[in-house]
Amino acid sequence: MSEFVVVIILIIIFIIFNNLNTKIRKLEKEISDLNYKIGKGTASPEVTQKKTPSEETVISPIPPQQVDHEGAKHIEEPPTPPGKDWLAPVFDFLKQNALTVIGIFTLVLGIGYFVKYAIDKNWIGEAARAGIGFCTGAGIIMTGHFLRKNYKAFSSIITGGGIAVLYFTATIAFREYHLFTQNTAFAITILITAASIILSYYYKSEVLIIFSLIGGFAAPLMISTGQSNYLFLFIYLTLLNTGMLVASFLQHWKSVGWTAYIFTTGYLFSWTHESPELLSITFYLISYVVFYIFALHDYFRKNILSTSDIAILALANFSSVLGLIYIFKTLGYETPIIFPLIFAAANSILLFREYAQKNFGIAYSVFAGLVTSLITIAVAIQFKTHLITSIWAIESTLLLFIWKKTGHKIFKTFFYILFPLVMIAQMITWTEYFGTKDFNIIFNPPFITSSFTIISIMINLYLLRDETKEPEEKDNNFFEDLITVISYGAIYITFLLEITYHISEMHWSAVTTAGLLFSICYVFILLLFRKPLGIRNDIQNMLIYLLLLLAVLTISVSTPAVVTVILSKKLYSGFYLLHLLQWIPFIYVYSKIIPSSEFHKRQISYWILSLALIVLVSCELHHSYVLLISNDITKSYEANKHFNILYLPVIWTILASIFIYTGLKRNIREYNKIGFALVGLMVLKLYGYDVWQMDNISRISAFIALGVILLISSFAFQRLKNIIRNMVDKKDSNDENEEAAD
Repeated sequence: MSEFVVVIILIIIFIIFNNLNTKIRKLEKEISDLNYKIGKGTASPEVTQKKTPSEETVISPIPPQQVDHEGAKHIEEPPTPPGKDWLAPVFDFLKQNALTVIGIFTLVLGIGYFVKYAIDKNWIGEAARAGIGFCTGAGIIMTGHFLRKNYKAFSSIITGGGIAVLYFTATIAFREYHLFTQNTAFAITILITAASIILSYYYKSEVLIIFSLIGGFAAPLMISTGQSNYLFLFIYLTLLNTGMLVASFLQHWKSVGWTAYIFTTGYLFSWTHESPELLSITFYLISYVVFYIFALHDYFRKNILSTSDIAILALANFSSVLGLIYIFKTLGYETPIIFPLIFAAANSILLFREYAQKNFGIAYSVFAGLVTSLITIAVAIQFKTHLITSIWAIESTLLLFIWKKTGHKIFKTFFYILFPLVMIAQMITWTEYFGTKDFNIIFNPPFITSSFTIISIMINLYLLRDETKEPEEKDNNFFEDLITVISYGAIYITFLLEITYHISEMHWSAVTTAGLLFSICYVFILLLFRKPLGIRNDIQNMLIYLLLLLAVLTISVSTPAVVTVILSKKLYSGFYLLHLLQWIPFIYVYSKIIPSSEFHKRQISYWILSLALIVLVSCELHHSYVLLISNDITKSYEANKHFNILYLPVIWTILASIFIYTGLKRNIREYNKIGFALVGLMVLKLYGYDVWQMDNISRISAFIALGVILLISSFAFQRLKNIIRNMVDKKDSNDENEEAAD
């Protein structure tokens, strides 16, 4: 009996300590009030005349309705509270009552261990054990009842602990001792749930009704025998949800609805996964109606939608659609689009209600977003896309849209959580390209699914833009930058996989060339629409460097392989012309985009751009020469050697002359340096290697042609230098004449 005495002592100590803790809190409040009065007494007369927020009644004026030229009223929405405020009451409750929660949990464990100890010692029989459990639970509830006036939160937790004891006792009496039949045990749990809900309403305690609901939803699990009777289960859950709906309407308890939604959705998904059948459709629709009514309670009473209401509206729609479509797909039926369209019609009624009243506020935006999302899901289903990927992509966009319209940061936070899941689902979708050989062009499940993801991504990027600032003035947000990079990467991979899939039967060099050309075009499109896309200057420079790198790789690595394959008669010669498309982006970027960008802020950029131009021109002329001269692989070796020795120095000399001329004309010293460096490299190559590989006639021709080009370049350089000098001297003389005239 010593253990029993210890438990009693612990209970007494706990009650005493809790009373002391309550008194300490009261003293702290009194000290705070005294400090406030002291501060108020020392304040200025003007300040003392003002009433505190608790003393004065603030009557908010009705905001004026702004009417535009079409007669549409734009009613000012109530200020949105900060995102952290909705969690503040929860944290305050836990901080103030953590000791109480831990204490009641410890008490329940202590009673349980005492009963176990008594059972092990054979002090009491099975029926007596159950009786002790019920009496203990009732006693704890009575204790909470007597403490409810002075210790409201404490008494609610105590009562909840007593209810938990009753639930566990009924469960053990049924499962371990077999004192009741299943029907009797279920009836007992229903009575406990009903009594606890009545007590919750009587005490007006939100904490207690949450305890009651958790027990009510857990009751089927407690008395389960492993034989699933889903019809009976969901009739019970429907009645429980109806009671939840009534309680939430009477007391305006949002947490009650969320608790019921989480448990109900869990049960529905479990049933759908274990035993999908058409009967479950009825309960999906009933649950949808119940939680839709719950979410719209404040909307019909006050014409407002809180963060909690919007969240449960979105979740109820998407979870119902997901479950219903999964049932049809699992049973092998044609996936219906009727359910998302029905839900869209239900939301459109409320949308038209807002439109008819000319209220284009938060509610209008939310219903518009839901209708659009549900219709998009119906279209995605009709095209047989991957369900999870499409729904998650659409839901992520809806979350971001609601955040943009309401300002509630919780929706943006959930977008950050959902976006990685969308990308993971999208990667799984891409894997269908591998191992499948009969996909149609464009109209295939992976690409259609990816198309919905791309549309979602583009809308997300638009919503994430801050149009009030220039790209360079925006604050760098790591998550938004990362999402932007991943989004553009997902779009790129989608089209790249679609292109390479349909040409995968061709030679690897052709596939590689097509992939590189698409990459160049994709980067070019980003640069072309850099301003509408809000791409920063530093990112623009990186894209230009990337485009130059891709162009060099295409012309120097991929195209030579294509030339070899063409000469081997494994690829038609017309394919070679495809790579010429890369010159369009290169010329446009060189002539239009680079001059208006900050690319040339670093001197190294001149060298990189010039190197890319030299490689592109040299390789392009080389490949064209080899294809024109050679008919097979053997002759291509001789043509390659002849070009490198005879024509390449001439090409470099011409390019060097162009660089020097451009540098002098635009007064850019880097181009002069590049031109002379290229001349030096060409001279070293010519005298160090090429001359000794030529025959006499070629040697004479090369020297004469090179000498003439160098002389012409030198003459042009000297002439341009004299022209510039004369212009400077003339300007100086004009300045002196003007000063003399003054």
